[in-house]
Amino acid sequence: MNIIILVLGLLSAFGPLSIDMYLPALPIIAKDFGANLSSVQLSLASFFVGIAAGQIFYGPLTDRFGRKRPLYFGLVLYGVASLLCATTDSVEGLIAFRFLQALGSCAGMVISRAVVRDLYRPQESAKIFSLLMLIMGVAPILAPLLGGAMMTTIGWRSIFWFLTAVSFVTFFSVYFFLKETSTPHPDHKLNKALHNYLEVLKDRNFTGYAFSLSFIYAGMFAYITGSPFVFIEHFKFTPGEYSILFGVNAAGLTLFSQVNSWLLRKYSPAELIQKTLPVTLIAGLFLLIAGLLQGPVWSVCMPLFLFILTMGIIAPNAAASALANQKKSAGSASALLGTFQFSVSALCSTLVSSLHDGSLVPMTSVMFMAALAAFFFHWILIQSRSGKLQALKN
Repeated sequence: MNIIILVLGLLSAFGPLSIDMYLPALPIIAKDFGANLSSVQLSLASFFVGIAAGQIFYGPLTDRFGRKRPLYFGLVLYGVASLLCATTDSVEGLIAFRFLQALGSCAGMVISRAVVRDLYRPQESAKIFSLLMLIMGVAPILAPLLGGAMMTTIGWRSIFWFLTAVSFVTFFSVYFFLKETSTPHPDHKLNKALHNYLEVLKDRNFTGYAFSLSFIYAGMFAYITGSPFVFIEHFKFTPGEYSILFGVNAAGLTLFSQVNSWLLRKYSPAELIQKTLPVTLIAGLFLLIAGLLQGPVWSVCMPLFLFILTMGIIAPNAAASALANQKKSAGSASALLGTFQFSVSALCSTLVSSLHDGSLVPMTSVMFMAALAAFFFHWILIQSRSGKLQALKN
């Protein structure tokens, strides 16, 4: 496998690693700090807010100064913030330092997407994003297992010591193996960043796919936020059993991201998104029904697995489609795409936490609403417009 793809995959995996490794430890962290679980869940929400806020700044920086210099800054910030998370003595400190950790991690997310756009055409980009999801998919499979093992043997703080080490390994990998793919552009003035973002938003193709992708991601993060309670507290899973469940869902996501590469030989990214979004909506509906009826564990696990599977097809195709017309401002477009994703994800994550009532409803209802919104925005901004254009051609 190309070393560049491996480095990009590692950069893309910072988000899953940072989120998934400590999920099994949330109840233990709450107990250690003498706080309730909903308070500790806010460290997830603060991470999402940090990613949403940080990406909007990295976009203009990477278009102006090239890809690598902003990336170095982000990796160092991530390492320092991880160290602070490992040594904090309060839940308030954890929430604050997770925000800083997110500001660092989003550099890799923005810049890895921009590098893919620099190097590949849209159809090839969708295949590369699918390949990155294969690499990223290893993180959600292994991260909860590794995090759970570290938590039970040497304590939850070791998770953040591990992430500190990962940041510096990645720094040197970028230095030695990732070439600069975009030379500095002095004409990209930082004081014109808002203008550049407005130009990106004028592209209806970008806006439609960005909103659809954002709500699909929000559904997944509603699951990430709510699942520790649903499975560990409500269904009485052990942390180890929860880690296995999480890994199985992540394996399904990884598998279908590779099925997507095969499907791209026959279908365009736009066609695959149009065919898959209704399946996501159906899965969300069954989740809602299971939550309202307080159904057994299988009634939640089955539609949840289907919901996550569809992300393996929608996510790489929507990302490639959103960036397809943005060669000149790939960094800004990538940042805006990430900001949309994690702003909506932060909102849904906070909503799941604030609606916490000891039932399945907060997680399942928010996931359904996210799927419905993704379907709606795609239909309004992309599908209906495509139909009108086709009618005009005929």
